[in-house]
Amino acid sequence: MAKNKWFGTDGVRGVANTFPMTADFAMRLGSAAAQLICTKQHKVAIAKDTRISGDMLEAALVAGFTSQGIDVICLGIIPTPALTFLTPSLNVDMSVMITASHNPFKDNGIKLISADGSKLSDTTTAQIEQLIEQNQFSTSADKIGKVYTDTSSINLYKSNALKISSSPSPLQGLKVVLDCANGCFSSILPDIFASMGAEISVLSNTPNGTNINLNCGSQHTENMCAKVISSQSDIGIAVDGDGDRIIVCDEHGNRIDGDQIIAFLGQYYHQNNLLKGNTVVATIVSNPALDRFLANLGISCIRSAVGERYVIEEMQKYGSNIGGEESGHMVVSDYSKTGDAMIAALTICLGLKNSGQKMSNIFPLFTPMLKKRVDSRFSDNQSMQIAFEAPEFKSAIAAAEESISGHGKILIRKSGTEPKIQVWVWSDDADLANTINQSITSTLTSQAGFEQTKDVL
Repeated sequence: MAKNKWFGTDGVRGVANTFPMTADFAMRLGSAAAQLICTKQHKVAIAKDTRISGDMLEAALVAGFTSQGIDVICLGIIPTPALTFLTPSLNVDMSVMITASHNPFKDNGIKLISADGSKLSDTTTAQIEQLIEQNQFSTSADKIGKVYTDTSSINLYKSNALKISSSPSPLQGLKVVLDCANGCFSSILPDIFASMGAEISVLSNTPNGTNINLNCGSQHTENMCAKVISSQSDIGIAVDGDGDRIIVCDEHGNRIDGDQIIAFLGQYYHQNNLLKGNTVVATIVSNPALDRFLANLGISCIRSAVGERYVIEEMQKYGSNIGGEESGHMVVSDYSKTGDAMIAALTICLGLKNSGQKMSNIFPLFTPMLKKRVDSRFSDNQSMQIAFEAPEFKSAIAAAEESISGHGKILIRKSGTEPKIQVWVWSDDADLANTINQSITSTLTSQAGFEQTKDVL
């Protein structure tokens, strides 16, 4: 697999006006993507979230693309899931989303999306990085692209969302609090919920460029939970800045764990004969009790690597239309190509309305296994890798897996950002989880380069 220098699983990200989130880098990225990808339609679409640096990066990307003779469609401020949905209908070679998702306004990022609405492969982004580093882009006065503004295509996304129910007002009588994170869904989310008959209370829907995700949205749900209680609403829904993440609370303001939401979506689709492949996809860090709950319904739970793109890959592989991450990315692929907070929210509310029950009577759907996670930090990546491959560490893992067999689950992960080895243990028995974790982690403390352990969960 190609190794990326700047691109992570969710594009390039950093502090705005600081490398790599500079106008110069964005312009070179546009030029590189133009040369490598925009070879058929010679056209690209660009969208952005509400943070102030979006205009700067958009202008730079436009300069890069048009300098290579590529036409640019500027879609303005729209959610990431809207862009992935619209891209196949725009007759473009690719699209670009300017966003740092749930991060503070000072951060920003650039996501590259292929013509079919999926994320570009690591191999392709590595090739783009190579062209950026070479920085050898020829230009000509005879080869300059045009810029177009498109404010109407978003209506296709809205119409698609309304197709989720055949009833004219399917959410009639449901009281909903919507926290829009001062982001991309600030106007769309309230409009769609109101048009479907819900009685809504709206928070954080007045973006000013610097208040995106500021004490609001999926990362800061206190106001949402309080508003649900004070307004006597049935459910609270918070999204993040670019609209691909959702957090939900019940009528008492209690946050619902993401694994519970995945279980609810799977159950609702299964009960209504909508679940494809009889399969739900979650990541390797979701609670094992999720698998047990779904298995009791006759549903298979497939695990993917951590990251929305990997969830989607497994969904496509197994033909599933429901998948998600505990962190809040929920994919209902009948209506969206990626994690879509609004589609997920509408599906949850339809399920709630059809149940005739209160949220607190539905959740939790299952009792999670108790979890023990300990991170062991090393002085550098080389020391971490040596410890990870140490025979005594592998032996400790094998012995622990035999001890916990039938009573829980073990997960060993290397951090993708720091020289850490993560040891996760789940069990219905807290003492067993702690003992098993200790038996594995203790072998790391004697390894060269070990610095410290930290209990995370």
